[in-house]
Amino acid sequence: MRVVNYTEFRNNLTENLNAVNEDREIVVVSRMQGKNVVVMDLDEYNSIQETLHLTSTKANRKRLEDAIAEMNKGKSVKHKLIEK
Repeated sequence: MRVVNYTEFRNNLTENLNAVNEDREIVVVSRMQGKNVVVMDLDEYNSIQETLHLTSTKANRKRLEDAIAEMNKGKSVKHKLIEK
């Protein structure tokens, strides 16, 4: 995680945004007035949102934990992808 002040972020905008996209770096922009801001890659953000959704209920968490345990015990079956 990179922490930069607002001026540094603005002055090096391309460099900071490239670090976010190419290196999956999370940039925290600290501000003198106002709250700090987090800048992150959209794919990373979407991944976090999906994880939050999948673990949002007790039933979903249990189902995922059971599936992971089953895979770890070698009880999973591999299938070929069906391509259309």
